[in-house]
Amino acid sequence: MDSEFLDAAQDLARQGLGQVSPNPAVGAVLVKDGEIVGRGFHTWHGRKHAEVLALEEAGARAAGATCYVTLEPCSHQGRTGPCVDALIEARVARVVAAMQDPNPIVAGSGFARLRAAGIDVQLEESRREAAEQLNQPYIHFMRTGRPLVTLKTALTLDGKIAAPDDNRGWITSDEARQHVQMLRHEADAMITGIGTVLADDCLLTDRTQRPRSRPLLRMVVDSQLRIPLHSKMVTSAEITDGEPDLVMAGTSAASPERRKALEARGVRVLEFDGAGGRVDLYRAIQWLGQQQRHNVLVEAGSKINWAFLEAQLIDRVFIYYAPKILGGTESLPMAGGVGRRRRVDAIRIRDLRIHQITSQEFAVEGRVEKDL
Repeated sequence: MDSEFLDAAQDLARQGLGQVSPNPAVGAVLVKDGEIVGRGFHTWHGRKHAEVLALEEAGARAAGATCYVTLEPCSHQGRTGPCVDALIEARVARVVAAMQDPNPIVAGSGFARLRAAGIDVQLEESRREAAEQLNQPYIHFMRTGRPLVTLKTALTLDGKIAAPDDNRGWITSDEARQHVQMLRHEADAMITGIGTVLADDCLLTDRTQRPRSRPLLRMVVDSQLRIPLHSKMVTSAEITDGEPDLVMAGTSAASPERRKALEARGVRVLEFDGAGGRVDLYRAIQWLGQQQRHNVLVEAGSKINWAFLEAQLIDRVFIYYAPKILGGTESLPMAGGVGRRRRVDAIRIRDLRIHQITSQEFAVEGRVEKDL
């Protein structure tokens, strides 16, 4: 039964995806005499944590109940009070969690305080993997101090992203592109290159129309600030609570006049000088981490894709495949550049997960093995 109720909490937590950043998605259910008497999931704008919402619904029935929660209850004062205090005050008898919180501020202290108050605490290892999958970006950031960077791309079966001449139309179906929108909805930031902007005049927005905890941040790697002022990116730039949603990752070699023109249109311009006049991608990712952007999605062209892979900045890939073949030597591959010259040096992907998108399309998700 523990697993069943933790699954219910997990389903609740999923409802918060896109609405919790920079916090983790958490769900909780309170169970008494085999019946769910309280439910809750966290959202940033709702402030209250999942456990507190479940306790409020349960009321007096919380006494002697079991709290099933997807992540260790917090034990520190943040925007709200510690959840462990609320659980202790409500006199719950038992807490079953799917995983310990990797946040060093918590990291087991929530469990310790509950046990010290006489509450039985149990970690359900069988649900840990699912809990970690739900909050990959948050967990990655807490363990490494860096955002989780995902390379997303759509390919033909022979690994091509673009034809040499006419690229009107889409590689994948409407259903696949709707699936991509869910990835964007869960992302905190998106990155593309100036080549993609010039070729496609893209927007890179979250079009799910679902609520978000904060606007999706769009970053364009553009060393010379060549982005057209009339592009969809620039004309759609907005400032919310003093924070622009469009950022140019440029260099000091760019024209000061171009910088002023972009800033006048609400675009933030940053300089990340790297080798050979290129943008230092490591510093760009570091900056996103400093902004608490834990979940970063790269949607770019062949050159930028390889630049991120070669710099070992990609943590995860999400590759959509369509039942098509372009062929030829001029069609662009997913990752260009020099590439790896020997098979034994190929970048390896592990922990593969296959997502069936339609009856004819699928996506491959996996973690990138790092040399570092």
